[in-house]
Amino acid sequence: MSEAMLSKVRKLLAQAEDPACTPAESAAFTAKATELIARYGVDRALLAAREPATDPVGDRVVEVVAPYARDKVGLLAAVADPLRCRCVRRPHGSGFAMHLFGFASDLERVDLLFTSLLVQAAHGLAGTLVPAGEQPAAFRRSWLAGFAQVIGARLREAEAEAASGSAAPGVALVLADRSDRVRQRLAEVYPRLRTAPRRRLAGGGFGPGAEAGRRADLGGPEVDAGPGADRGIGR
Repeated sequence: MSEAMLSKVRKLLAQAEDPACTPAESAAFTAKATELIARYGVDRALLAAREPATDPVGDRVVEVVAPYARDKVGLLAAVADPLRCRCVRRPHGSGFAMHLFGFASDLERVDLLFTSLLVQAAHGLAGTLVPAGEQPAAFRRSWLAGFAQVIGARLREAEAEAASGSAAPGVALVLADRSDRVRQRLAEVYPRLRTAPRRRLAGGGFGPGAEAGRRADLGGPEVDAGPGADRGIGR
């Protein structure tokens, strides 16, 4: 992502995360940042269709650490899928290693968004009281599930709007071809994958987490996209 675009997105998202912002102001900043990130994804896809060397298919491994590693993995998957990336979860120490596959520009977008959303989730959980009678860990897991589900839906909507709003012909075919190429790359590396079973969460935090997901900034403020970003969600 160009420095100018990256700077603009980060400024919008930093404003959205400012505690002094009203929910309406935060939502407006978030919507604009999401729009820019989605539009960037379409622009890069169209450029790569003409000049493949500018945006090759690649992969990267993201380590997701405890606590709540499985729930953070769910958030990463919720970000990666709408942005046309695929991921494979592997055990790694006390957490997981997520092997991501996608085009370079899409992997970059996933990294930016996931890093920011981990920080936002940590802030959201810190500001949410666990109701009396609730088991804290169960409540927080369900909160993160609600947060991730809404984030995924918002990203799918933004990506669809960016594609439909492009004046370039054949956008849908270009994006579909990119998705197919990513799936092929994943199948080459992992020819025998199994789908993880659905989780059953008992906590009552899904609703508050979903509401936090609606308010979340879908990008990143001025933070380092490093492994320390996912240490903020407490036990």
